[in-house]
Amino acid sequence: MGKNLTGDNSKICSPQGNEHSIPLSVFLQKLGVDENGLRDQEAARRLKECGANILEETGKESRIKKYLRQFRNLFSILLTVGSILSFIGEYLDPGKGNLYIGIALAGVVVINGTFTFIQEYQAEKTMESFRQLLPPHARTLREGKVKDILASELVVGDVILLEEGDKVPADGRLIEINTLKVDNSAITGESEPQLRSLECTHPNMLECRNMVFSGTLIQSGNGKAVIFATGKNTQIGSLATLTQQTSGVDTPIRREINYFIKVISTIAISLGIVFFILAFLLQDVFLASLIFAIGIIVANVPEGLLPTVTLALSLASKRMASRNALIKQLESVETLGSTTVICTDKTGTLTQNKMAVNSIMIGFECLVLENPASTKKTTTEQDISESTNKADVEKFADSGAEEFCALKKPVWDPEKLPSVFIRVAGLCNNAKLRESAPGYTGDPTEGALLVFANGLEDIGKLKNDYPRLEEFPFDSLTKRMEVICRTPEGKLEVYLKGAPEVVVKMCSSSLDSGGTRKLDETEQQKLLNRHLNLAKKGERIIALAYRPIEELREYTGDFIFLGFVGIVDPPRPEAREAIAKCHTAGIKVVMITGDHPVTAESIAKDVGLANSGNLEIITGNELATLSRADLASRLKNPSIVFARTSPVQKLKIVQLFQAEGEIVTMTGDGVNDAPAIKNADMGVAMGSGTDVAREAADMVLLDDNFATIVNAVEEGRTVFDNIKKFIVYILASNIPEILPFIAFVLFALPLPMPVQLILAIDLGTDMLPAIALGKEKGEGDIMKRPPRAKEEKLLTPPLLFTAYAIKGPVEAIAGFFCYFSVLFEGGWSFGEQLANNNPLYMQSITAFFSAVIICQIANVFASRTRYQSVFSMGLFSNRTVLVGIASELLILAFIIWNPSANLIFNTSPLDLRYLLIAVPFAILLLGIDELRKYLLRKNVIWVTRYLKW
Repeated sequence: MGKNLTGDNSKICSPQGNEHSIPLSVFLQKLGVDENGLRDQEAARRLKECGANILEETGKESRIKKYLRQFRNLFSILLTVGSILSFIGEYLDPGKGNLYIGIALAGVVVINGTFTFIQEYQAEKTMESFRQLLPPHARTLREGKVKDILASELVVGDVILLEEGDKVPADGRLIEINTLKVDNSAITGESEPQLRSLECTHPNMLECRNMVFSGTLIQSGNGKAVIFATGKNTQIGSLATLTQQTSGVDTPIRREINYFIKVISTIAISLGIVFFILAFLLQDVFLASLIFAIGIIVANVPEGLLPTVTLALSLASKRMASRNALIKQLESVETLGSTTVICTDKTGTLTQNKMAVNSIMIGFECLVLENPASTKKTTTEQDISESTNKADVEKFADSGAEEFCALKKPVWDPEKLPSVFIRVAGLCNNAKLRESAPGYTGDPTEGALLVFANGLEDIGKLKNDYPRLEEFPFDSLTKRMEVICRTPEGKLEVYLKGAPEVVVKMCSSSLDSGGTRKLDETEQQKLLNRHLNLAKKGERIIALAYRPIEELREYTGDFIFLGFVGIVDPPRPEAREAIAKCHTAGIKVVMITGDHPVTAESIAKDVGLANSGNLEIITGNELATLSRADLASRLKNPSIVFARTSPVQKLKIVQLFQAEGEIVTMTGDGVNDAPAIKNADMGVAMGSGTDVAREAADMVLLDDNFATIVNAVEEGRTVFDNIKKFIVYILASNIPEILPFIAFVLFALPLPMPVQLILAIDLGTDMLPAIALGKEKGEGDIMKRPPRAKEEKLLTPPLLFTAYAIKGPVEAIAGFFCYFSVLFEGGWSFGEQLANNNPLYMQSITAFFSAVIICQIANVFASRTRYQSVFSMGLFSNRTVLVGIASELLILAFIIWNPSANLIFNTSPLDLRYLLIAVPFAILLLGIDELRKYLLRKNVIWVTRYLKW
């Protein structure tokens, strides 16, 4: 057991390439291990010598490349060109301030790119920290005991246990298999899962079926393997193919941002060209006209957009992580906000995943457990009303009083519960017992059966007395599982569990208090009718059967029916409220379960799914046989349950809803859920689910809770809202930045707002308030609105109209009013030209700049909400806004009264009364936007059509 092989360490750490072809005994001897695994001490030594079982990301983009990539967007290119032209202008005509403009533009490009890089880098680190919360684990045999360890701690020689849904943690050779199928597509590109073997089947290691490789996925079955290569020595490590999964993903929000950049850049370039031509025709000075065009372009570019969007998404992902939802792809946050349909599993998501046996039926006779959490066996009276109907009771009673469950006297001595019943429940089972809650690991249904059986018999002793020889795993198509065990007498028995309608049809006789009784079709139907009474209580019903056999193969008939087990899983108390929240938000909630329709209907009613109207129940068979038109009609119902469906049908359900134009969020935890999770608009995996499901998902729920999905949807909607608020805020200041250039050309006014002051607004005073809007919490009605339309853009005509035709003009009027107040009081008259260093001109542009800043303070308050009154949010609910406003006032004071700033920005100290002139305009801007929101809340048609953004 784990021999010390220090002298041969290099041979152990590095595979020789013949591990698949040498005899198994030689292979094990070479690695110094036997079937009991390594000693802990030896494993620790090998970990130190060979290193951790981790892979470096070889395809990862370097930090330098990431940083340089920030300068490839259209905004940066426009500003860089503007900077170069400004430097050329300074060279050709020195002393006109073009040098400062060129430096300022270059600084904007560098600062903006750096800030965006920092935000993306921090967001990436956040995503990495989220992934570390779910590190891959492996189950290994050490000193004969099964231990759960981090996959990074695996060493050469470790014996690992592989089960359906696992991701293989390192390269290994199989030493035990049970119908094991592995998806090797990550290594070989084969699309179909391959059945494994203990024999060498191919001279090429990659094609040999006695091998499993790091990064591949266990599709079905189970087995054991001995690790012979870890980390960089694995096949996937040597291929050096590991790259960041998030690269090149074009999410909806990224498409929206790109669209926004194109539209605004087009507007900027078009205005720049038009007014360059106009200025050149009117003034006939090429260089001045060119610099003027640069100013127009700079005024249109929202420099802070990209870092603010990244920050908003990053903050949302952190908030979601604190609420047990881990986002794998940052920009997927927003996709959640547009969800129109949530397809959810029942078990563990809508229910508590605390399954326990609640009732049992032996043959035709019922036992109801008084305390499902324990294994105390008590026969209790079951209400007659739970029988199908009085006629059925009488009909069963005619055949013998022992044949129905609702008797008023005990019909079975619990202490004489058949041992074969307990054996089937405990041995036809792949769950494992553990001391911590809930008492098992593995499938919850199997876990409930195992805990129940272990309370009646020692499962460890049963497994020793009845060793498993063969397993035919549960399959979602066959809906059953079989295992073959050897009895202490040396005979063979096959144990069967599965869906009642499948198991009962495979039985030719039934256990009876007097022995066994034959089952014809009528008797089989009686049993199936009987199990519906348990299902009506919301119990998941499992049928058990067995038969003696002579040979090892799968059996499909002549079983002896043992009984039904009713398992309950209480609904989560918060599920009802979360579903009601979804219905209010216009989101359709669809429950998908493998349970019987009667059980599914009971659970659906318990969690509030049926509250919105008639419950539409669609079975797996109907899903397979109904036409697309019929299904489309039934999918329109607000409350839908898919019952007796297989995981592979989830993909069809996703595609059906998507064909109807829905944005689908799909949950899942198993191997067969992965295609549906991957194809959904938003794939959600359970934290307790398989590696395969988690790998396919966009989001992982640490608490497996449906309410967490609803919270995440709310965060997604808030992100989209906040980005829109930010855009309308920054676009509003474009008008008072552009109009001065137009007035300069058309009316020969002294330029009211030079480029330096435009940059002071865009990258100075506006930056912190814009970031603060990205931290805004959702409005009170955010989950009372319908989901946003799939075609809705970030940049819409109503948004542009609000920014360019309402808020912007108010700010521009305020600026011109203050500008002319200074000029006229200083004795200026129309047509008079003022030099750039004229004190009156310097004061007038300072007044214009100040008025825009004061109006932007009102604008940031107004932009905190889209529909609700800003006064409903509370002044201190977003303290970052107050910090942003303070920063605006500090920058404004610095630019007005600091001598160095006066030199750079060509400003001059200003009388305070000129600043106060702008305050009524700021109040007017806030009042107009409050009126817009009030009319929206009153559903005034023309306001909704033209001003709802």
